[in-house]
Amino acid sequence: MSGVFSVFLDPFAFEFMRQALAMALFVALVSGLLSPFLVLKGWSLMGDAIAHAVLPGIVIAYILAVPLALGAFVAGMVCALATGYLKENSRVKEDTAMGVVFSGMFALGVVLFAKIETDVHLNHVLFGDILGVTWANIAETALIATVASALLIAKRRDLMNYVFDPQHAQAIGLPVRVLHYGLLAIVSLTVVAALKAVGMILAIAFLIAPGAIAFMLTDRFERMLVISVLIALGASFAGIVLAFHIDSAPAPTIVVGLTVAFIVAFIAAPKRGLLAVARLRRAREG
Repeated sequence: MSGVFSVFLDPFAFEFMRQALAMALFVALVSGLLSPFLVLKGWSLMGDAIAHAVLPGIVIAYILAVPLALGAFVAGMVCALATGYLKENSRVKEDTAMGVVFSGMFALGVVLFAKIETDVHLNHVLFGDILGVTWANIAETALIATVASALLIAKRRDLMNYVFDPQHAQAIGLPVRVLHYGLLAIVSLTVVAALKAVGMILAIAFLIAPGAIAFMLTDRFERMLVISVLIALGASFAGIVLAFHIDSAPAPTIVVGLTVAFIVAFIAAPKRGLLAVARLRRAREG
């Protein structure tokens, strides 16, 4: 029995592994809470767009000697606002506007990054550097994650109404525009929180996979939130431990775990899984 526990405990004999776990759990908490809203709203591409669009903000923040997180947040909000403006003032559909804006901003960030000398490695921005985080990095991420999580929990019912039916939400007097841009701001905050841990490219998996898995497993929104958070936390812990034992990068290992969990849920979910659908079809035909 002690050997089984040692498999899970041995990695955390090292401080850098404890730091990696702390960072991953904070990111998992806020991502798990946000993910169901994005999945039900159909904003998967919005999360992807904001995650890619933060690069020029990071570079400009470095040039101006201001916190990189501030630059990333501002760039994320610029991407979201620009997408909304294009959608409302042109014939371009929202997904097309997002594609144009985030690819343009990402390309601008790469151009700016190539023109300055910095000790920030591009690979760390793209894919994260969770094994290189400090307790100061963790404290910053914890603050952002706590604020974003508190907002999501406090406004979960209003956001739920907005996500399911914006017209109904407006009819009952909810501030729909405030909820819309508030949710976008929380997406930007979450991307900023995830940058150091998983980078901008893998952040999208944290934003979408937990909610997608939970959606396969339950019909109740409150339960979906709980399941999403537990999946994100569990995958983060398991990914950190597994990465240590197989000498792999933790962030991609966590994402692989989330992908495997989604495949399992897609096949074996009690009501929506392939097996359940096949059994129901056979019962109807019989």
